[in-house]
Amino acid sequence: MSESELGAEDRKIVTLARSARARNGVAEGAAVRDENGRTYVAGTVALPSLGLSALRTAVAMAVASGATSLEAAAVVTEAGGAPDEDLAAVRDLAGAGTPVHLAGPDGALRRTVTA
Repeated sequence: MSESELGAEDRKIVTLARSARARNGVAEGAAVRDENGRTYVAGTVALPSLGLSALRTAVAMAVASGATSLEAAAVVTEAGGAPDEDLAAVRDLAGAGTPVHLAGPDGALRRTVTA
């Protein structure tokens, strides 16, 4: 999927993920959209006793808020992709086939994978 093919709601979660990364000065920013269109935005958690990627944190926030499924996810990172553990968290909540948009720090879409 190219950047021009992203719908407005998917562009929104990429923008929110980019903002979380920049605002918090963390390695990654992520955003997920649940089945009701609500969005959950998070950055990387790096505490001595707790480490979570931005995507796993956003998924946890969605679950804690009562979401039962996800429509899409976005991650803004310098890394080339999303680790299997991150995609597994999306699958746990959303099932297989959920799009995860991967973007660089500039917000440009690199690729879309499915969880």
